[in-house]
Amino acid sequence: MEFFIRLKYRIIWSWAGCVDAWKTEYSFRSWVWANLVSAALAFWLPLEPAERAVILALGVLVLAAELFNTAIEAAIDHISTDIHPLAKRAKDAGSAGVAASAIAAGVAWVVILIG
Repeated sequence: MEFFIRLKYRIIWSWAGCVDAWKTEYSFRSWVWANLVSAALAFWLPLEPAERAVILALGVLVLAAELFNTAIEAAIDHISTDIHPLAKRAKDAGSAGVAASAIAAGVAWVVILIG
């Protein structure tokens, strides 16, 4: 029973994080819309199930990377709003993580469409 109680709270907290990111982060909303278009194309085009799975999974990973980046930025801004080189490095690295995951999704699309 304890497992289900903990699971319930994990779901509630995770959903709250997604809702907050949707409300406050333009980048998150942009990636959600991009993923909806990508998913629609993945189901509309004559792709193999494994190809669809790769496209959909990479799209979710882009969203996860954006959520991690949002968390990093929020934590740094909470600590201090002063400009500091380490804060810049952390924020830039988070952004680079989003970019790397988006590039991976783009590469998958190119390989699937050309191959």
